[in-house]
Amino acid sequence: MTATSGHREGIRLIERAEGYGARTAILSGGIPYSYAELLRASEGVASRLLQDSRDLQEERVAFLIPGSFEYVAVQWGIWRAGGIGVPLSMGAKEPELEHVLSDAGVSSILVTEGLADRIGSLCDRLGIQVLSVETVMGMEPGQEPGLEAPRRGLPVLSSDRRAMMLYTSGTTNKPKGVVSTHANIEAQITSLVEAWGWKSGDRIPLFLPLHHIHGIVNVLSCALWSGAQVEAFPAFDMERILDRVGERAYTVFMAVPTIYVKLIQALESADPEDRKTWTEGFGQMRLMISGSAALPAAIHEKWTGLTGQKLLERYGMTEIGMGLSNPLLGERRPGAVGQPLPGVEIRLVTESEEVVRDEGEPG
Repeated sequence: MTATSGHREGIRLIERAEGYGARTAILSGGIPYSYAELLRASEGVASRLLQDSRDLQEERVAFLIPGSFEYVAVQWGIWRAGGIGVPLSMGAKEPELEHVLSDAGVSSILVTEGLADRIGSLCDRLGIQVLSVETVMGMEPGQEPGLEAPRRGLPVLSSDRRAMMLYTSGTTNKPKGVVSTHANIEAQITSLVEAWGWKSGDRIPLFLPLHHIHGIVNVLSCALWSGAQVEAFPAFDMERILDRVGERAYTVFMAVPTIYVKLIQALESADPEDRKTWTEGFGQMRLMISGSAALPAAIHEKWTGLTGQKLLERYGMTEIGMGLSNPLLGERRPGAVGQPLPGVEIRLVTESEEVVRDEGEPG
């Protein structure tokens, strides 16, 4: 199948996908979907969201979808229709969902049919339109996503158009919405692609929460920008992921420290044959990254001892994306989050805002 649009939409992530054609973009539920199929499906989502309008004009569209091909098609479809995507946490309780939906000014929400009952009464109370993912993707009950998009023109978007609203973790107060433009997202992607050496032959699992920047940008968007392959999981399935690691399915791996702790426990308790298969599978990957929380130095060293891999630690936040990273090539210090990424400038200052110049001096 070939890419569908001959015009330019102003979203370089979408434009680049047109050049990858038949390459597998997403492996979801054991089914490979090509970049051409992702473009076709997201065009269909955009067309159905637009209905009779020409442009969503930054309308806030929320979505509650597990990691899957459908998640990506809906995310791209909202963007291609000119909307702002507001991804929701699969684990959020009703008060958390109500805060995000109300604070963001969401007008409609896309939700899989299996999750509609969970959100329906809340959306009725807030006056938010609930749309079925299956319907918006042109799927009949029990069928795979519809890949034949309705034909219509999509809006041409400038890179300064707002694209996404992610909510902070709310450690100090209620979560706050952080808005990113398409240019913001592109800057984050290009910085990480350069720093971490992403290439089209890479393959990565995606099991991280998809309402945070770690899963959305660092894994999903960087991979798809590069023409790489993402294997999407609805959640972290350790047994299945270890099987895939043993099959040498991945070249890049990103996780949070708690997942590395669980993997260490699994490796240490496995029988010798399985342990050898899995540690060798991890050992042959070109890059393994830990982020979203501090990685204890003891875990870093234990992982290296088991697999031979020195985890790359990095630091970022919802408001700016990634800012610091240990190097792809060179010394990686356990417990350190590294140096400025490409395009990033930093300075360390004292409480009186004087610049710290000596290594080891706090700031």
